[in-house]
Amino acid sequence: MRLADLERTLGRRFARLATTAVVARPRAWRGFRWLMRWQFDRLAPTWSELRRPEAFAALEEALAAIDTPPQRILDLGTGTGSAAFKAAQRFPEAEVVGVDVAERMLAEARLQTPAELEQRVRFEVADGAALPFGDREFDLVVLANAIPFFAELARVLSSGGRVLFSFSAGPETPIWVPPERLRRELRARGFSDFADFEAGGGTALLARKTDSA
Repeated sequence: MRLADLERTLGRRFARLATTAVVARPRAWRGFRWLMRWQFDRLAPTWSELRRPEAFAALEEALAAIDTPPQRILDLGTGTGSAAFKAAQRFPEAEVVGVDVAERMLAEARLQTPAELEQRVRFEVADGAALPFGDREFDLVVLANAIPFFAELARVLSSGGRVLFSFSAGPETPIWVPPERLRRELRARGFSDFADFEAGGGTALLARKTDSA
């Protein structure tokens, strides 16, 4: 096995380990954060090249199922911005903010931003465990292959807003949370109207935050 392949395999295993640990115990993120940031900063220059063309097919189907266009969208763990761009293209009136802990990923995202989206899409360094946004500030929160911090995403999402989880390779995605775990965590925070999507080898889950949550 070539060194690059070995590093990629170990990186995928570490991402799965970190995801499982943090979803079970969010405080564990303190121990994993710097390693995850370092890993994705290293991958940033070639990250987009590693994506399959159909990687976001399930995410796009879920976006198409949203019947009320959001005005403000947050893309958590945005990486090089692919999901943020998809959301901005689907909802041409929306403002989109992509956040990530890996600054080099965000630098690539800014370089890759299509000219027609530059006025509506911006990228900021931020930690999903402690977001620098006010309560109920967004109408849609997107997580594409990102570790969820359920309390924070529920806090910044408006009443009646949607959360969209997408995993580009389904259960084979290194950063993956089983759908039953997602539903359990979301129900505990007042989410309902769950919808599942499968396309291009990937999966997505869409849910709505109830007006009273």
